[in-house]
Amino acid sequence: MREYTSIVQELCGIAAAPKQQLERALASGKKAVGVMPYFAPEELVYAAGALPVGLWGADMQCSESRRYFPAFICSILHSTLEMGISGQLDGLSAIMIPISCDSLKGMGANWHYAVPQVPIINVAFAENRKIAAGVEFTLSQFKKIRKQLEEILGAEISDAAIASAIAVYNENRAALREFTRIVGEKPGLLSASERSGVIKAGYFMDRAEHTALVRELNAALSAAEAPEFRGVKVVLSGIMADCHGLLEVFDKNRLAVVADQLAYESVNFADDTPVTDDPIRGMAERLGSIEGASVLYDLGKRRCTQLAETAQASGADGVIFVLTKFCDPEEYDFVPLKRTLEKAGIPLLQIEIDRQMDSYGQISSAVEAFCETLA
Repeated sequence: MREYTSIVQELCGIAAAPKQQLERALASGKKAVGVMPYFAPEELVYAAGALPVGLWGADMQCSESRRYFPAFICSILHSTLEMGISGQLDGLSAIMIPISCDSLKGMGANWHYAVPQVPIINVAFAENRKIAAGVEFTLSQFKKIRKQLEEILGAEISDAAIASAIAVYNENRAALREFTRIVGEKPGLLSASERSGVIKAGYFMDRAEHTALVRELNAALSAAEAPEFRGVKVVLSGIMADCHGLLEVFDKNRLAVVADQLAYESVNFADDTPVTDDPIRGMAERLGSIEGASVLYDLGKRRCTQLAETAQASGADGVIFVLTKFCDPEEYDFVPLKRTLEKAGIPLLQIEIDRQMDSYGQISSAVEAFCETLA
């Protein structure tokens, strides 16, 4: 059995070099489709024999994208559009853009004019996603996407291929759930950066290959002795925490992420796709089961109680709410989240991130003070 440190290093290396993974896939003769947040039907891309490439922006300064978006738009969109304009995503056969928030609704038109060489596939969901009519609407939209992918990629997407892709993705989700459980039970075994890197690598790899590595890692982590941990255990909530500077701050303060409610991480793999006669129906039904995401209709704000329950069950010392700057859905959710956590007696820190940030001094001070208070 390989040492877990070797497997972590391999996965973190992949996470740090997404462009190389895209080039590797294209060199092998595969086609690739970019997938923007949130909860797009990636399995359809996989079923077509193409590589889904997660597009959640990058830590970079943006200039050309400002010709299309105002400065106060989410930096995930800004930096993704910047990469497209600069030619970094020219190898993609298409890009899937969900229209699940107000900012994303303008992404398609801007992409069309700024990056015309990469065609767009718009992804629409039912707002009321849990009821029967909502499932039917989402099903109809996913079927349209299937046809668009077949035309763009020049490949038939059979029901059998979709069912097989769903099985691959469900296995990957199960492996990632097991990974986060093990890491949560053995705080200090992996740093916040390493935990993030293991999950992030899956956005740029063949999911079956990622699953194999994560399973190998899970076995090695299970066999590893848990270190003595004297830091602070936290649960992260928000859209994402994949910023190099932010993760460095977490590592510097010996902060262990024992669980998360991040759209980029656990929220994305918490629920499997149900097996149904029409596999696309199962994909539509899965959307209705997702909880904890501010961009999805959440009657009664169940996300709040879910977060409190996760913090208590994981033995966390507190919660860090990682607010993506200019994200209205997240800003609206913060107030009920804060009230719920206060009522449960769970300490909370809010920090704000932007993928264009070049200084994390204020965040570092806030996290350090939070950790000292909890300690």
